[in-house]
Amino acid sequence: MTLIKSISGIRGTIGGKPFENLTPVDTVIYISAFAGWLKSNIDSIQPKVVVGRDARISGPMIQSLVNQTLVGCGIEVIDLDLSTTPTVEISVIELKAQAGIIISASHNPKDWNALKFFDGNGEILGAKSGGEILKIAEDRDFNYSSVDNLGKVICLDGMIERHVAKILELSLVNVNAIREKGYKVVVDAVNSTGGIAVPMLLDSLGVEVVKLYCEPTGLFPHNPEPLKEHLSVLSQHVVKEKADFGIVVDPDVDRLAFVDETGEMFGEEYTLVSCADFVLTHTPGSTVSNLSSTRALADVTRSKGGQYFASAVGELNVVEKMKTENAVIGGEGNGGIIYPELHYGRDALVGIALFLSLLTEKEIKVSNLKASYPEYTMSKAKVVLSPDVDVDRLLQLMEDKYKDKNPITIDGIKIEFESAWVHLRKSNTEPIIRVYAEAHNEEAAQSLTNKFIKEIKGFY
Repeated sequence: MTLIKSISGIRGTIGGKPFENLTPVDTVIYISAFAGWLKSNIDSIQPKVVVGRDARISGPMIQSLVNQTLVGCGIEVIDLDLSTTPTVEISVIELKAQAGIIISASHNPKDWNALKFFDGNGEILGAKSGGEILKIAEDRDFNYSSVDNLGKVICLDGMIERHVAKILELSLVNVNAIREKGYKVVVDAVNSTGGIAVPMLLDSLGVEVVKLYCEPTGLFPHNPEPLKEHLSVLSQHVVKEKADFGIVVDPDVDRLAFVDETGEMFGEEYTLVSCADFVLTHTPGSTVSNLSSTRALADVTRSKGGQYFASAVGELNVVEKMKTENAVIGGEGNGGIIYPELHYGRDALVGIALFLSLLTEKEIKVSNLKASYPEYTMSKAKVVLSPDVDVDRLLQLMEDKYKDKNPITIDGIKIEFESAWVHLRKSNTEPIIRVYAEAHNEEAAQSLTNKFIKEIKGFY
């Protein structure tokens, strides 16, 4: 069982002992710390916090604890109940709240849950704020409100509808043209809140929806991470239904992947590539993704006359780099689309709208669209080390070995070759070095991964 603490929130397995798992005790402690941080950093007498959750089984229990702890801290709770991560982010802005919380363990299995914190801009907390919350939790420095100053819970419906409406209002989303196409799409929402949000968006765009696992019961029918090995049923349904393509989202709807009309994976790395292709065609500018994302984004960006920039891994780092470079679109290769015209957060719904707009404009099948992009394949592996190994020293030795390649060292070590790259990153929680490689075909990518694993092992 596990409890992982980070600057953006906490994540853990349900049940077991406090301080080792995400138990009621841990939930109260970290929400109390969050409330203390919030009240010390804003002027409002009674701060307002938006709270939503995905459909996982432990959600109602955790949300009750979250809401009532915030009430005890003198905070007004806007309870969205079943929602999505991007909907909570947008709601913070729309409702002029001072912060937000999504209760979701994203792609983790059903025995996990998490608390993810957002600031008053609806964006993931920065390192300074997150660090302050962790310190308050560690010190147990809590100060609850008196009976006359308790907060309250206000239940609010309709924010997913508002989220969808804001997407339809975007200038690049050609609603009428999409409606005229009469697309047919199969949706796999892993029985979470994507089963509410994705069909709602598609219905608004005149798309015929074949629902697959769209009941928000929290009973995930397969591993909820949107990877090829988990999506055989979706692929079969796309072919069976003669659909134009398939859509899969993770439980909190911030990651997006597609299946083409033949049942083949479009590739989650290419979700951002395709959306960027469309956005750059109409609004030239720069793009950003993290160091472990496909080179295809850089290729497409440069083909459109734009500049590509890489950030350290993590949504917060991508957003910060996007702001610095004034990027028109960015995200992560795991299917996370960040479109600043809507908000600075990963959003599968806006990705779907941009993708449909691209297909409509190009009048092209999804398989042909994929074939039009530079072809890359990624290989991912890890080197498990003994606890006594100095991981930083190993990475330094690898950096020295490849110094003629001018490695990028903002997050581990990334070494770029003419038609491939390798990214080495250490785990913050285990004695592990993750080895990611990308090349033009699977054999070359795997060969590169194996080569670097061998070289790392040769140093210890």
